[in-house]
Amino acid sequence: MKKIFKSFFILGLISLLFGGFSMAQDYSEDERTLLKIEDEKISVAEFMRIYQKNNVETEVIDKKSLEEYLDLFINFKLKVKQAEDLGLDTVQSFIDELNGYRKQLTKPYFIDEEVNQRLLEEAYERKTEDIRASHILIRVDKNASPADTLEAYNKITDIRQRALAGEDFGDLAVEYSDDPSARDMEEIPGQRPFRKGNRGDLGYFSVFDMVYPFETAAYNTEEGEISDVVRTKFGYHILKVEDRKEAMGNATVAHIYIKMTPESSTEDSAQALENIQKAYDELESGESFEEVVRQYSEDRGSVEKGGQLPPFGVNRMVPEFIEAVAVLEEPGDYSEPVLTQYGWHIVKLIERKKPGSFEDEKDELKERLQRDARSHKSEEAVITKVKRDYKFKEYTKNQDDLRAMLDSSYLKKQWSADTAASLNKKLFRIGKEKYTQYDFARYLEKKQKRNRETNLDVIFQTSYHEFVDEKVIDYLDQRLEEIYPEFGALMKEYRDGILLFELTDQKVWSKAVKDTSGLQEFHQKHKDDYMWGERVKASIFKVSDSSKLEEIITKAKAGVKAADIADVYRNDSVKVLTWKSGKFAKGENEYVDKIEWKEGISKQMKEGDKIVFVMIHEIVGPEPKKLDEARGLITADYQSFLEKQWIKNLREMYDVEVNEQVLSSIK
Repeated sequence: MKKIFKSFFILGLISLLFGGFSMAQDYSEDERTLLKIEDEKISVAEFMRIYQKNNVETEVIDKKSLEEYLDLFINFKLKVKQAEDLGLDTVQSFIDELNGYRKQLTKPYFIDEEVNQRLLEEAYERKTEDIRASHILIRVDKNASPADTLEAYNKITDIRQRALAGEDFGDLAVEYSDDPSARDMEEIPGQRPFRKGNRGDLGYFSVFDMVYPFETAAYNTEEGEISDVVRTKFGYHILKVEDRKEAMGNATVAHIYIKMTPESSTEDSAQALENIQKAYDELESGESFEEVVRQYSEDRGSVEKGGQLPPFGVNRMVPEFIEAVAVLEEPGDYSEPVLTQYGWHIVKLIERKKPGSFEDEKDELKERLQRDARSHKSEEAVITKVKRDYKFKEYTKNQDDLRAMLDSSYLKKQWSADTAASLNKKLFRIGKEKYTQYDFARYLEKKQKRNRETNLDVIFQTSYHEFVDEKVIDYLDQRLEEIYPEFGALMKEYRDGILLFELTDQKVWSKAVKDTSGLQEFHQKHKDDYMWGERVKASIFKVSDSSKLEEIITKAKAGVKAADIADVYRNDSVKVLTWKSGKFAKGENEYVDKIEWKEGISKQMKEGDKIVFVMIHEIVGPEPKKLDEARGLITADYQSFLEKQWIKNLREMYDVEVNEQVLSSIK
């Protein structure tokens, strides 16, 4: 709970002190000293940035004058000063928390918004169209040797030429593709059934369903055409686009299903066809879809739901099923029998949600974009810009000496950077920062893992490029405050906010709760500030049996306590009397509010079948509230008292000097 409150406090403080308004007068570069606290100088720029953002010209409520706000600002800075003097900014928990905030706040600076916007618009455009494609894959590891990579590339290029020359794409996929789903999988009794190969056909898909390079190749290839060779993490591919159509979106359907597999006998196949035709004929004659499902469908999981399936996207069903859904226009429409590799279906449309406008889809696309590998394109653009702006330079020849020291022990996770401890030539530089062979050797040591197959040359080059990118991002990260003054100001605000929270908790909030004697003393001195108004001491009776009403009133008039009266009737099968006694102020009880305040029995009132009356025992004049009767309010006031005392002590503890001449110049 405290952690949640702390987050709200810091964000609220930043919102209050560091909003988003800037007045016409620009003080952002005014480094004149407005204020000194001990030896710390605070510039006009720092104060006015905060003041201007809190005093919007059009805002009427609680507008602070410059002098009033300066007083608040001094109090704030004094608290932060004491927190620093107490070493709260050196506590590991503080450092970790601030670093956590910083990690979140830096994210926008590692994104190229133009690239992100292009990717977002591209994703939306692709979401509006579904593609059906076949592919042929020649596997090659991303860390394969240049020779193995070239061999795979030449192989896929040759296959592409044969496809372009007219050979059947499906036949080529069956013969050459390293995607095992292209070929039939024979039955292994007791282990797996027969599975018919797809001849490279991947069915329909949309944006984010495939890895980005594959998706891009598909959307950049016309229907009926064969793509250029495309490299993904799996290897080299070529694609043939079989169909392009308007996006189906997400669909909810019901189906009638008759099982028939490729290995079904002729007799079983004929029976399946006959059954699905009977089902269709009954639908056509007016029988309800749900009833036909109950009579014929062999999908046990959906029969009890009237054949309804969970909602699905275009990539979740075999293409024949998708094509059947795509032509259904209105909810309630159903298809003719359609055959898939699993059997016969009749499909009824329940609901279809097609992609909305860009604005409708934007937020979801943003979320998916952030989780997708294509988001790295934005970071790549940032890296390129930083390299350009800060004169990145490489010394590629100096890689050779280090590469020569990398041996097969690296593949066994046994290589040590100490082997290269003497190598200190530059590999690259960015700005004034230089990175040596040994710097990279230590990186290599941390990254090594057991791998028998990987080529060391490829490992070296891949790791080197990752090392460069990491250091370029680090270079930017370490200079964000310098490059972007607004980020530096925001980080200072978070830093001061965390410190202020910790010290205020110690000095005010937790202290007010834990300091029971101090709270009692404060209440005793200020008890006349917490007064009850006029109240009545009363008992409220609710009687459910009117035949007992006079008895109860008589006992109440005789001074018998409400609890004792209730005991008389407690053993009855029906609860005759309920009651409530206490002191009541105006507004605390509806029945007490309805009666005239005088001692004795009130008029009778109704609550459903019950009769209600009030016995006023005594009219109680104004009196101080006890501590437990107003603890929340008293604690809040005690906290305000503690804060005022704290500020008074701080003003006495630290020298504060305001440059009145500078202050006058900015009034």
